[in-house]
Amino acid sequence: MKKTRLIGLAAILAVLVLCSVAPAAQNPFFSEFDTPFGVPPFDRIEVAHYMPAFEEGMKRHKAEIEAIVDNPEAPTFENTLDALEASGWMLTQVSNVFFNMNSALTNEEIQEIAKEIAPQLSKHFDEIRFNEKLFERIKTLYSQRDKLSLTAEQEILLEKYYKDFVRGGANLSPEKKEILGKINEELSVLSLTFGENVLKENNRFKLVIDDEKNLAGLPDNVIAAAAEAAADRDHEGKWVFTLHKPSMLPFITYSPKRDLRKKIFKAYINRGNNDDELDNKKICSKMAALRVKRAHLLGFETHADYVLDVYMAKEPKSVYGLLDKLWKPALARAKDEAEALQGIIDREGGGFKLEPWDWWYYAEKLKKERYALDEEMLRPYFKLENVIDGSFALATRLYGITFEERTDIPKYHEDVKVFELKEADGTHIGILYTDYFPRESKRGGAWESAYRSVSSVGGEKKTPVVVNCGNFTKPTADSPSLITLDEVLTLFHEFGHGLHELLSECTYPRLTGTNVAWDFVELPSQIMENFVTEPEMLKLYARHFETGDPMPDELIAKIRKARHFNQGFATTEYLAASILDMDWHTITEPTEVDPIEFENASLDRIGLIPEIIVRYRSPYFRHIFAGDYSSGYYSYIWAEVLDADAFQAFKKTSLFDRETAQRFRENVLARGGSEDPMKLYVRFRGKEPGIEPLLERRGLK
Repeated sequence: MKKTRLIGLAAILAVLVLCSVAPAAQNPFFSEFDTPFGVPPFDRIEVAHYMPAFEEGMKRHKAEIEAIVDNPEAPTFENTLDALEASGWMLTQVSNVFFNMNSALTNEEIQEIAKEIAPQLSKHFDEIRFNEKLFERIKTLYSQRDKLSLTAEQEILLEKYYKDFVRGGANLSPEKKEILGKINEELSVLSLTFGENVLKENNRFKLVIDDEKNLAGLPDNVIAAAAEAAADRDHEGKWVFTLHKPSMLPFITYSPKRDLRKKIFKAYINRGNNDDELDNKKICSKMAALRVKRAHLLGFETHADYVLDVYMAKEPKSVYGLLDKLWKPALARAKDEAEALQGIIDREGGGFKLEPWDWWYYAEKLKKERYALDEEMLRPYFKLENVIDGSFALATRLYGITFEERTDIPKYHEDVKVFELKEADGTHIGILYTDYFPRESKRGGAWESAYRSVSSVGGEKKTPVVVNCGNFTKPTADSPSLITLDEVLTLFHEFGHGLHELLSECTYPRLTGTNVAWDFVELPSQIMENFVTEPEMLKLYARHFETGDPMPDELIAKIRKARHFNQGFATTEYLAASILDMDWHTITEPTEVDPIEFENASLDRIGLIPEIIVRYRSPYFRHIFAGDYSSGYYSYIWAEVLDADAFQAFKKTSLFDRETAQRFRENVLARGGSEDPMKLYVRFRGKEPGIEPLLERRGLK
């Protein structure tokens, strides 16, 4: 998971919060933050501040909407759209802080607050979308749009508000609005519960090892991390492995203990599917049915039709068309890979059939056999601090911007670092928080979000405050944080989302930064991944953590040679999840189904081989049941068509070509959602993208 939507008038739907009353005079949310660059005053924010701030924020927001509606003057862009964009600042301020904390530093009290406030906020925003007088003002402006002499950005803002209200039920009868409101409230609570259950499942499992023989094959740094995890969990003198990726993946990659690999892998793929208080199966089924009901109310056959109506893909058949085009060559490659892994098992006299918990272990053996390469050869060159510096160096070379660590700015956890971004001439751009280590109070995966989006409504410039989160390998007492190549790619990916937000030059929050078509949002993030293993780039940041020596040319050559390795597996498990998402959301009747039977039928239909498990099984598919990716998980591969093609522009000039980068900044990063995404892409690239660069990069031609 790579991206978390920003919270604003049009996007805040399923949100959260509650608590004991704190005096307004002491509540930092009751006024704009008086901190450097308007960052949240984390050192002064208490849990008790949230509920009073939410209540007051909703109260003020309602008053601001009433003032727009009750304005006796005829609707103008300024007294309606500008006013709408400026409204709700307090509610947005508390929402952005709270929801980021609920993701990155939660606890039981915050989770209870979240459950209490979710339906209240859902109802609050439904009331705005159902406000007939407000919609009438917007509709009037929309019908006159050709005569209003609007800027291009104003035109698209008006169009998006009009569609937001129509898609939010503004044209429904009062009876249907009431039904829609109840569906939205129920979905907001179900989505929240789903995510909390996955977090609790992640935290409750632990593989405790008390016999050192069972650590055979594991790298020293992995063993050291497991010892520290054991000490943190009152298992002194033992080793603990968890379902967090930096713990689980090394175990299933290096441990020869097949029974233990199976145990931890099965625990991972059965999260939310244990028929207990954390079971998510009924939630999946209920949410899918409710989404169909909502789609029907709004005039769409399926939830996917409703969602894709405002995406680049436009309709489900376009998504299925792309996925089907990639599925056949990916599956063929995966079958070849499975056969090669089975060959190793047979040569070693294993006497068993390859299973999903074997794939990572034998794939690592195969990589060593074919390319004399393994992750542990690379880790010493990927010290986290060096990788961060490398991502900053790339942005500096491309865009001329600089990064300065700030120790005088409040932060919410000791693991967090704060950086100020500046233009080459010293002009302040924004603030970036980085938060890269796992903890029990933090959800899994990686994401980017914002505490404040860039805005110039009313002529007052507000600069962005952004956060990049991850769950990467932690440092130990004897070693710094040495991360994997996959983690390096993830860091650059989320940094790309951050740049999209930080370098936005839009006027209106509704259009700024990552508020773009969902299947376009991954282009700025994924294009950054292309630079990671380029030899010129590796020379910038990949230095041995002990000697400081750059990565040797022979190791770089091995990385490049192995770039297509295991791509059948990687592509197939991802595509299977994308197809499963689409199958869930092209259901035409609001009937609850058995999620496991439904999932099995979906995967059987496309012929997923039993040696590979879909990347996300339904009961822990947070992207689509606790996030914004329902009918949109395909967007990573859709955007990969764009980024693979876009990167060719750099390859044809030079890797760090400033002119090419400036075109990308001006036509993609700066423009946000202020224009049609394909027009922005063509303006940068000079043509529409082709699929060939993607097939070539994944080795699927």
